[in-house]
Amino acid sequence: MRRVTLFVNGTTKNGKVVAVYGTLADLLSVASNKLGIRASSLYNGKGGLIDDIALIRDDDVLYVSEGDPFVEPQNDQKSSDDHSGAHTDWLTLNIGGRLFTTTRSTLVSKEPESMLAHMFRDKDVWGNKQDERGAYLIDRSPEYFEPILNYLRHGQLIVNEGINLLGVLEEARFFGIEQLAEQLEVVIKNSQPPEDHSPISRKEFVRFLLATPTKSELRCQGLNFSGADLSRLDLRYINFKMANLSRCNLTHANLCCSNLERADLSGANLDGANLQGVKMLCSNAEGASLKGCNFEDPSGLKANLEGANLKGVDMEGSQMTGINLRVATLKNAKLKNCNLRGATLAGTDLENCDLSGCDLQEANLRGSNVKGAIFEEMLTPLHMSQSVR
Repeated sequence: MRRVTLFVNGTTKNGKVVAVYGTLADLLSVASNKLGIRASSLYNGKGGLIDDIALIRDDDVLYVSEGDPFVEPQNDQKSSDDHSGAHTDWLTLNIGGRLFTTTRSTLVSKEPESMLAHMFRDKDVWGNKQDERGAYLIDRSPEYFEPILNYLRHGQLIVNEGINLLGVLEEARFFGIEQLAEQLEVVIKNSQPPEDHSPISRKEFVRFLLATPTKSELRCQGLNFSGADLSRLDLRYINFKMANLSRCNLTHANLCCSNLERADLSGANLDGANLQGVKMLCSNAEGASLKGCNFEDPSGLKANLEGANLKGVDMEGSQMTGINLRVATLKNAKLKNCNLRGATLAGTDLENCDLSGCDLQEANLRGSNVKGAIFEEMLTPLHMSQSVR
């Protein structure tokens, strides 16, 4: 006589040991009575359907079904863990081709609202894809994921040398691990060197000049040269647009065709500087000294100081033939003995400006403000047609 152990399909609890006799239908009838179900199919432990009683051996373990397909039996411990929410079962993650083995509780407990927690809190809810080894596939960087997994394990942010914190931060944000992201933001902010707004020195700039080929365009746009000594340097064709040159020493410097548009030259000393063809549109040179400067280019290229702030500047004895000072502010400026032949001064504010001894032949002063201006010892007569204000 053979005997077998019967379980309801999908379980390993409340089994019944019965004797095997007669036909398969007789065994199904006994199983129905013993297990309290309407038995219609028998499966072995590997899920094989038994359709002949001769296939049954002594001490076999069989699973009885009411017609539904075979269900893999769950052991008691695993079932208990699922119901209690302990999530202590192990799983493997395939992150960008690298395998990480951890427990479900590690991914769920520390950050319960993160993407990882939602992905693995309940089994197969998200339908996570798995590779041929059963590891869950996640297309992210393994290098940046490792510090995140360690954080979930012990709650400490530890990043090995050579790993970019910005990469770890992006992964933390992607997985929704907010507390870690906040920590990383603080660490990154503290690790960055303070912004250096200190002015560039003469030594640093000379080294910069020597390392630049003569035919290359040198861009110093927006740089800080405040108070620097740049006297007698060859600064031709350099772009100083919006640079801070306040209180700079630029005496006898060669600034031919340089771009000083919107640059800050307040309080700077440019005595004797070569400013042929210079562009100083809307620059601020209030209180600067430009005595004896040369703005006159023999090739006919005219210096452009349109809209510049030249309040209180001292430009005594400068050569400014053909210069464009349209709508510039020259209030209280000193322009004694300047050559302003053919200069454009239309709309210029010349209030209280000292123009003694200037050559204003063919200069355009239309619309300029000459209130309180001094025109003594003029080299050429100033015609009414030159100024209508």
